[in-house]
Amino acid sequence: MTGGNATGHGHVCLVYDDPAALHARTVEQVGIGLAAGEQVWLVGPEDPDAVARRLAAVPGFADARRHGAVRLFRVDEAYRRDEVVDPGAQVRAYVRATAEALAAGHTGLRVLAEATDLVRTPAQRDAFARYEHRVDHWIRHHPMAAVCAYDRRVLGDAAVAELACLHPVTNADVLFRLHAGDDDAAVALAGELDPTDERLFAAALDRAEPRPVAGRLVFDATNLRFVDHRSLLLLREYARRHGAIAVLRTHRPAPARLVELLGLTDIRVEVVR
Repeated sequence: MTGGNATGHGHVCLVYDDPAALHARTVEQVGIGLAAGEQVWLVGPEDPDAVARRLAAVPGFADARRHGAVRLFRVDEAYRRDEVVDPGAQVRAYVRATAEALAAGHTGLRVLAEATDLVRTPAQRDAFARYEHRVDHWIRHHPMAAVCAYDRRVLGDAAVAELACLHPVTNADVLFRLHAGDDDAAVALAGELDPTDERLFAAALDRAEPRPVAGRLVFDATNLRFVDHRSLLLLREYARRHGAIAVLRTHRPAPARLVELLGLTDIRVEVVR
């Protein structure tokens, strides 16, 4: 897995080629959730009873399912049945589910969702990617954790990358990640932004739709190892469209020198320690 931070942010993209890898992660999530007192949701395309039979040997699983600490859903029960997911409606559904888990005495909600069937077409992926970023903000600041699983054999690497790059943690081979920021940062950037991923980065930025505050659009780039001039121009143009100044917050002095060389007066680089 790449990414992650010290805040315990629990939004992970799992890309798999072998169903055994998905099963192993499912067993892991059930164990983590029950140990933490969370309610665990397992969402996928299979019949819940078939899933339950595979998990029957997991310690505490059967009893937890009887008492509602583990709930199994077909994917069309946990997500809207529309062909294309409504991002806002889906986030609101998980907000309600988290509140209900807390009201039932659990410490939070943990979800493992096998969502391949929801992202097969470009229109589905566009909507679901927007949902992924919105729910990422909710997860970062509330007692919910999620593993979003995608079958690479069905989707292919390019489609997987569209979704994986919008998670703070993933095992997918993506150069950058764009996810929810902390404090005044609209979003956080991690990894590397170079010309090979320019189109993917532009799409991710559009889908995340970060909004400025007081005329500043702050990007937390403290976990970004490299940024090229094209990516800086994308950030500038996005900020301009929203009437804001782009602020890049980083540990590295190189972006500031690049901004100065290019004369990008409407990008501010804040070098922090």
